[in-house]
Amino acid sequence: MSTDCTDLCLPALSGSSLLGFMAALGTFRTLSEPFDSDNLRIKWIPMGSSYAPVLRGSALEDREAVLATLHAALSSFAGHYSITIDKDLKIARPAFRGLANRAATDFLASDDQLAAAMAAAFGCDAIGNEDGQIEDTAFRTMSGAGHQHFLKFMDELARETTLDHLREALFGPWLYRDPSPVMRWDSEDDRRYALRWDEPSKDPVRTVRGANRLAIASLPLFPVVPVSGNSIATTGFAGRGSRDTFITWPIWTGWLNLDAVRSVLSLKELHERTEANTPTVMARGICAIFRSQRITLGKYRNFTPAEPL
Repeated sequence: MSTDCTDLCLPALSGSSLLGFMAALGTFRTLSEPFDSDNLRIKWIPMGSSYAPVLRGSALEDREAVLATLHAALSSFAGHYSITIDKDLKIARPAFRGLANRAATDFLASDDQLAAAMAAAFGCDAIGNEDGQIEDTAFRTMSGAGHQHFLKFMDELARETTLDHLREALFGPWLYRDPSPVMRWDSEDDRRYALRWDEPSKDPVRTVRGANRLAIASLPLFPVVPVSGNSIATTGFAGRGSRDTFITWPIWTGWLNLDAVRSVLSLKELHERTEANTPTVMARGICAIFRSQRITLGKYRNFTPAEPL
């Protein structure tokens, strides 16, 4: 690494929040291309009762320039063919196979590196359901009920997220003043009546738009893969049912590049915590592990507040 690197702390992104963690990884992955992925690093530092991400690189000294670069990259995703193939991930296997083939062709031709990564994060055409549709990512939280559309919301966020939205998401404070769309990855999106003072249908959705947009950018780090038993798995997740699905993520103290982050997210020891493998986890510089349950409420999915392991 260069000796003239600059550190940039992103204090509003809490590592103990699923949305905060995903937004941090989305920021890091998006900046890795324009700022040289071999040079850019990320680690976490204690901040308050949680952890905050810190980026290290040779082009991070101007915060506004970083924001401008980030906004330009994220905005360019609007209308991309990987998210306009349909409104939701209820995609027929042949149609998704066509998307995957086009994305693979663009990747090999170095025309578009992102399409293949997003397709791999969305699902797998090798395994389908009884309706002939793909099995999709465990991050999917909606499929059209209540006019909430997983892919359409991604496109809307790409079009409507401003530089100011990103500034609030990264540097805070999170004011929860932005209207929908929302990806439902924030525990604050769980709007059950029993958890609220007012009837939720009369209470407008309020979110942090920039955090949602940045979290979308992290999905390529969580690909969907076929596993034994004619099923699929999403990186970081255990379980597939409505009551037994959990996502687990690590917090690390050493500087990691993008490839190392991919590796640490898929460590099996994160899900198989025992006294025997604890030294292995600690030796990798992992100082904390968090887990959130994905819950199904009617036709929607939400994630619970994370718990430390």
